[in-house]
Amino acid sequence: MSDTRVLVVKLSSLGDLFHALPAVHALKTGLDAQVDWVAHAQYRDLVACFDDVNRVIPFPRHAFVAGFPAFYRSLREREYDYLVDLQGLLKSALVLSLARGGRRIGPSFHREGARLFYSAVAGPRRPNRHAVETNYDVVRFLDLAVREREFPVSFPRMTLDEPGPRIALLPVSRWKTKNWPPRCFVEVGRRLQEVLGATVFLVGGPTDLAACREIESGIEGRVVNLAGQLSLPESGGVLREMDLLIANDSGPVHMAVAAGTRTLVVFGPTDPERTGPYGPGHRVVTASPRPCGPCFSRVCRRKGIPCLEGVTPEHVSEVALEMLSQAS
Repeated sequence: MSDTRVLVVKLSSLGDLFHALPAVHALKTGLDAQVDWVAHAQYRDLVACFDDVNRVIPFPRHAFVAGFPAFYRSLREREYDYLVDLQGLLKSALVLSLARGGRRIGPSFHREGARLFYSAVAGPRRPNRHAVETNYDVVRFLDLAVREREFPVSFPRMTLDEPGPRIALLPVSRWKTKNWPPRCFVEVGRRLQEVLGATVFLVGGPTDLAACREIESGIEGRVVNLAGQLSLPESGGVLREMDLLIANDSGPVHMAVAAGTRTLVVFGPTDPERTGPYGPGHRVVTASPRPCGPCFSRVCRRKGIPCLEGVTPEHVSEVALEMLSQAS
């Protein structure tokens, strides 16, 4: 076993954790290292599914005072050769400063004064790149062999008896302005059932129940509503069994990418060049023309969120059918 140790600090969010995976894989293989990862406690079980991670150190975000002593002891348990912040915020930089070790490397996209806590920054700031590539700066900075971007993850095996093709719909994101209307998902689900006899799976968290129930009742055909029933690792296992995921711009999209499932993503106020599904085989649909985007705003100042209203169910269904026919 290698004596080289790397500490990675990437606390959140769901999609960002997966954006960091290729860089972490390259660090582990390029340095022949053992990797520990600090993440928010809610993501502990998920990060434990990442093949390259030896130990997950949960950061007690929601119980900081009570949980800090145990976190501090765990963080200081080992000494590291490289301490790598892939979050770039003051909080993550402070975590880095508490750890024992040598070089403290921060990302090019650092902010909030985080730079004060780094001994080096992984390259110049170059915006308008995909998040996977901005995380990968640290690999280039350390002059490691540039490898094909890989997402090594092992989700639990989920046995599904429903016939295919299996289409997952993910109708809710954390931003209201990114949420394509449920009625549009209903129309797409109906169309895919009419043409292909597809089984539709609805996925999401406990707060997504209302939207998923609305879609379930609207489709009326063969629908499996899993909203609020799955852990994050189980969600990854289900997505791995899908033939296609149709979703808004949200974290589980990148989970599906890592699981090897093709995705079709509706983009509104955000930029697919930065946070779209990474790699070949995926598709992005936006309004054409995009009237005011990408604005990156959680609150739309226009009536009806036109960047989403401009995306039609007919077009999304057409793209989905094309993707599924290419796979058959």
